Amino acid sequence: MEVVTVDLGERSYPIYIGGGVLSSPQLLRRHIHGNQVMVVTNEVVAPLYLQQVLDLLSGLQCDTVILPDGEQHKTLHTMEKIFDGLMAKGHNRTTTLIALGGGVVGDITGFAAASFQRGINFIQIPTTVLSQVDSSVGGKTGVNHALGKNMIGAFHQPQCVLIDTHTLSTLPAREVAAGLAEVVKYGLIDDAPFFHWLEQNMKELVALESTPLTYAIKHACECKARVVAQDEKESGVRALLNLGHTFGHAIETKCGYGEYVHGEAVAIGMNMAADLSHRMGWISLKEARSVGNLLLEADLPIYPPESMGADDFLSAMALDKKTINKSLRLILMKQVGQSVITDQFEEALLQQTLSAGKSLCS
Repeated sequence: MEVVTVDLGERSYPIYIGGGVLSSPQLLRRHIHGNQVMVVTNEVVAPLYLQQVLDLLSGLQCDTVILPDGEQHKTLHTMEKIFDGLMAKGHNRTTTLIALGGGVVGDITGFAAASFQRGINFIQIPTTVLSQVDSSVGGKTGVNHALGKNMIGAFHQPQCVLIDTHTLSTLPAREVAAGLAEVVKYGLIDDAPFFHWLEQNMKELVALESTPLTYAIKHACECKARVVAQDEKESGVRALLNLGHTFGHAIETKCGYGEYVHGEAVAIGMNMAADLSHRMGWISLKEARSVGNLLLEADLPIYPPESMGADDFLSAMALDKKTINKSLRLILMKQVGQSVITDQFEEALLQQTLSAGKSLCS
């Protein structure tokens, strides 16, 4: 088992990574401080892993809430099901919520934990590549609004994150690929050697080979933990973790949540960021193409929907959380492995990228 620590002083917490982590009851129980627990999962994950988690919680009052599956259900209305369960079963502020599932379950459960009785403990047990390498770490919680993704939420750190890599064996190939988009992101932000390692090992990651997969997950968690320790509430450097997300969130919003899974939209967004970075003269055509090629090797889409034009992107991007005083800020690349937060781009070049379609970086 590997352990990565998110260093936040008194609120620091461990990320446990390994095959069979969910077979160790002591790991979970040491982070539960009351005698009440509620496990929140969804209708896909529940038949696979819910009983295994419940078996670790014997002797506690342990209740469950099973949510519908899918990004389209990441709403305030769905979150009310958690509050309904907590209230009906008499949970108090010493209870612990456990998020068992992917990013949607983790985000909703974390936001519910931040809100119920003004804040209770929660634990993340992520079961997808995307949630294991990104969304379960760092305390970002929330739900979507019809006009914008993740626009309603709170920063609320978990007590711990338990990553059992065995849970990935039941993951559909599309979800594996979606998670690998976030892995690629870490290489592009500030780690060129990791990006080049991914170029050499992507086939093995797609095949979920244990040794490279565990290495990639741990490396991504270490990167996320380091950034979160520097900038917990995204006032500065943490925004780099949104590489590709401004474009990607626009796609999710305009196409309807669920048409593209999150990692697919982010992959397209990163390719668009590479395209704009090239048009600005910051990276070479070869570097820009290397981004798209690696994403293609991970079985990810890299071109925006044909139904979306520049105006569609701009209207959605105007609501992006990084926009300040109506000034759009983007995460772009100075080179592969060095990204920056900037509002210094030419509007005409952005328009070219947003209108390029399948001619991105051609």
